[in-house]
Amino acid sequence: MSAAGELDEAAPLLGAPPSANMSDAADSLGKQIRTHAEPQGAWDPEGVQDRARLDESDFVTVTEDRNLKRGLHQRHVSLIAIAGAIGTGLFLGLGGSIERGGPLGALLGYATVGLIVCAVQFALGEVTALFPVTGSFVRHAEVLVDPALGFAIGYNLVYGNCLSIPAEITAICVLFQYWTDINSSLWIVIFIALTVAVGLCFIGIYGEVEFWFALLKIVFIVFLILLGLIIDLGAVSGTPRIGFRYWNHPGPFVEYIATGSWGKFLGYWAVMSNAVFSFAGTESLAMAAAETRNPRVAIPKACKRVFFRVATFYILAVLIVGMLVRSDDPRLDDGYGTAAQSPFVIAASAAGLNGVPSLVNAIVITSAWSSSNQALLSGTRVLYGLALKNQAPKIFLRTTPWGTPYLCTLFFGAFMFLAFMSLSDGALTVFWWLVDLTACGVLISWITVLTNHFRLMRAMKAQGLELKYSTPAALVMCVIILFTAGFPVFTKGNWSASDFISSYLDIPLVITAFVLWKIYKRTKIVKLVDIPLREALARAEEDIQPEPKQPGWRKVVGFLWD
Repeated sequence: MSAAGELDEAAPLLGAPPSANMSDAADSLGKQIRTHAEPQGAWDPEGVQDRARLDESDFVTVTEDRNLKRGLHQRHVSLIAIAGAIGTGLFLGLGGSIERGGPLGALLGYATVGLIVCAVQFALGEVTALFPVTGSFVRHAEVLVDPALGFAIGYNLVYGNCLSIPAEITAICVLFQYWTDINSSLWIVIFIALTVAVGLCFIGIYGEVEFWFALLKIVFIVFLILLGLIIDLGAVSGTPRIGFRYWNHPGPFVEYIATGSWGKFLGYWAVMSNAVFSFAGTESLAMAAAETRNPRVAIPKACKRVFFRVATFYILAVLIVGMLVRSDDPRLDDGYGTAAQSPFVIAASAAGLNGVPSLVNAIVITSAWSSSNQALLSGTRVLYGLALKNQAPKIFLRTTPWGTPYLCTLFFGAFMFLAFMSLSDGALTVFWWLVDLTACGVLISWITVLTNHFRLMRAMKAQGLELKYSTPAALVMCVIILFTAGFPVFTKGNWSASDFISSYLDIPLVITAFVLWKIYKRTKIVKLVDIPLREALARAEEDIQPEPKQPGWRKVVGFLWD
């Protein structure tokens, strides 16, 4: 298969007709590159131009290529996204969604957000096929939209990850309290050390850790789905068949804030906010693109296939939970955040299966630690990318001999000690309030991914390649959800200044960072005709490597990631 064909397979354009695909783009523009010298910014395969110029380019720079190591394989990249998306949002958070929207409202909410995530993943994969750089969509924003947007989104992610990592470690401490009264400071120290150790290791070791954690979580969620189905059908001795009993009473929807059809719609809409945070993490799989082998093929393929696997797990889990647990069960909102809150545990306990709570608690602990590892990878690579573009101190470009940006890791390691705030109840309240401030950052990241893809498609049209795509619809939905995420505070009797700030503060923070960098650097929105598609497509033709054929047993075992 040709390089152009590999690129086409890796990232087929959403909704594009067969004649208007990436292969045609690569062939036609590649020929133009070879036959017409470009006076500005042309890719020079002979290496005549000054190679140092690439350190200011929009492609993989000399610094990345020299100092980072390509230790992530296709299977690592695919399961990193699954490991990040299947976590506390699935094992514990589904109960709150059922309570808020009812079984059908929750199912529709997760399905709606799943469609948005589909567009986000496809958009990320297609842009990464052209620009497989460290920092992913943060760096993409610089070349496709405006350098000021890359600066604003980059620091928004750095800020968010500085808080989310200690938050996950704090969650681990709470989960251990389900079993033991040992002082939480011990668990904090242990998991800070483990997280920093994984962050300082060779990227391939991180990939292996996340790979096996992802497999563990996949096996466990499949087990819980099958267990739930068995309980629902009455196959457990002494347990009556439940079926869709709870869809009839209390009912498929729950009225939220208002009454009647409007109240049921608000319940459904409130579920979508929870669903967004449950799916969070899938967009970070491309953060270490410059450390991935054959990234122009591996990452787009992972983006396409990971979505279907994650969406399947969530949709099936929501469906089963809605059949097992009443939406008005008070245990769904016990407020402790331990395994007792899991709807799977509630159903298993009712069926007399007493060993399930501890099993769920153990898996959720591994999920929380896996999430902290992924947040560390995402944060360090974004900070490294900012330093590459002179938007952060150059000291963060220092790497170990095995290619890890160790000063970036130590920077985030310092913020992990915020987890000790969990030892004080008052401080913990403030800490979780600060963590809530980063909640809409997920939607802002998705909006950035979709905006990058929208600009790429507009640029291809402006440069003679008209294509069809579904990004605008998903982009509009993300913006609507972003601005309505805190809608309860605007309803009568529900105003809360802290809830309003935690729901919307991230928006002015990003806007302020964008405006300040734009004024300071006098950046301009990139013209569509100036986006370097010719360089990118020509370089893609040269970079893509044919994938080796796998033996039969590898194809069977690797169905989750290949």
